[in-house]
Amino acid sequence: MPIIFYYGSGSPYAWRVWLALEHKKLAYDFRLMSFADGDLKKPEFLKLNPRGRIPLIVDGDFALSESGAIVEYLEEQYPATAPLFPGTTRERAGVRRWVADIDDSVDAAMGRMGEAVFGKETDAQVLAAAREGLLKELQYVAARMEGDYLAGARLTAADFALYPTVAMLARYDRRRPALGMAAACPPALAAWGKRIESLPYFAKTVPPHWKAG
Repeated sequence: MPIIFYYGSGSPYAWRVWLALEHKKLAYDFRLMSFADGDLKKPEFLKLNPRGRIPLIVDGDFALSESGAIVEYLEEQYPATAPLFPGTTRERAGVRRWVADIDDSVDAAMGRMGEAVFGKETDAQVLAAAREGLLKELQYVAARMEGDYLAGARLTAADFALYPTVAMLARYDRRRPALGMAAACPPALAAWGKRIESLPYFAKTVPPHWKAG
């Protein structure tokens, strides 16, 4: 029985779960939820996740929300699949440290940037501060990359946690070209992003509404 995967187009947290499912080559039933249609507030969904959020998976009789928890569950529940927390205990701890840092600091900066760009912020100083804050976080990450991937030579859960943030730079530029976010991305992260985009399953996971333009 395949895992049921509840997804919302454009959610960076749902994207990391989708990448993990594909990386591990797990069978899943894809359920695209509509924010506009109120799918997340419908009683049948709230029974599965009272918070009314995605991503969410249902594996048999087990429902689980929160992207970080989902990725770790997939890792432990399906140990024969391609790992996202490889190596020694210390190496796996390093991956978890990266994920925690991204969820705490990088995503907070991305949230402020998203609010400024998509909320149609008109105060130039607020927009500039949000831009500076996000680029500062990305520079921090780039300076501490441990190899071709964030945690070393191997792809890990940390890479899938960060990638949606880097992908958003181009979306910000589409809304406000003068920001030049993609051009300001640290070169090490820009090259890393290309490595993620070269994964054989990557194209399948691009948010559906992004493909439409």
